[in-house]
Amino acid sequence: MEIRKLEAFCKVVELKSFTLAAEKILLSQPTVSEHIRNLEDELGQKLINRLGREIETTPVGKVLYGYAIQIIRIRQEALQAVEHYSGRLAGKIMIGCGTIPGTYILPELISRFRSQHPSIKAILRITSSQIIAEKVLDGDLELGFVGARWNEKKLTWTEMFSDELTLAVHPDHFLAGSKEISLKSIARTSFILREPESGTRKVFSKILEKDGLRENDLNVVAEIGSTAAVKEAVKAGIGISILSKRAIQEDVDCGRLTAISLKGHDLYRPFYLVQRKNRALSPVSAAFLIYLSTNEKQQ
Repeated sequence: MEIRKLEAFCKVVELKSFTLAAEKILLSQPTVSEHIRNLEDELGQKLINRLGREIETTPVGKVLYGYAIQIIRIRQEALQAVEHYSGRLAGKIMIGCGTIPGTYILPELISRFRSQHPSIKAILRITSSQIIAEKVLDGDLELGFVGARWNEKKLTWTEMFSDELTLAVHPDHFLAGSKEISLKSIARTSFILREPESGTRKVFSKILEKDGLRENDLNVVAEIGSTAAVKEAVKAGIGISILSKRAIQEDVDCGRLTAISLKGHDLYRPFYLVQRKNRALSPVSAAFLIYLSTNEKQQ
């Protein structure tokens, strides 16, 4: 099985579209279709069912996909190792991260890392903590940076960065003049929650529990799936919310938002490096982690 055909197959599975896969890997759609047919002929098995405009991976296709991802990753790691042996660090580094590390922390660090190793290509996948952990477990990502941790025996969690949560309100909100308020006061006004998989929401739920409260005790008027969207909703006067200080600092400085402390609660929030236990890192990822360990304090 040729690597290029496996790469085409994986993109079709991931994007559920021959057209989108072809665009992603810069091939024509007929070429991608031919690669899939060649794989099916070679294996003597149907890999993908074409259902009109939709596609469905067959059970055999799902098995092949799991192995194909590993084959492609090992090839990339082998190329990186050869480059590293030659004294030149090159290759891709795939990083999964939550909104805050992906938007406000990692870009600058990656930029400085690339200034030392310009042949590195960094790919950031910004999504929820839960999805990042799953992708690290599955081997799709080597490194993840998330804002919450839980019990998963196959993963290691290492505190790497930090942030602080705060209550964000519109400057005209009746709470805006308060320096700090209680959680019970929050429960009486319109509140905006992040999506269930969000690390910020997981942390805030634990804060509520310490005061004997639950999310159901809040007057939730909206559930929104990104920090930026929640911030805009607060600025629009829809409600108040718990957000990262890093994320709202510019708006606070410009008077577009007001930050309020929660009485009796330390809202320090760590961000964790997530890795799969006993998995050797590629040379690029290993070098990036060494770089982070000597530069994290600057963040």
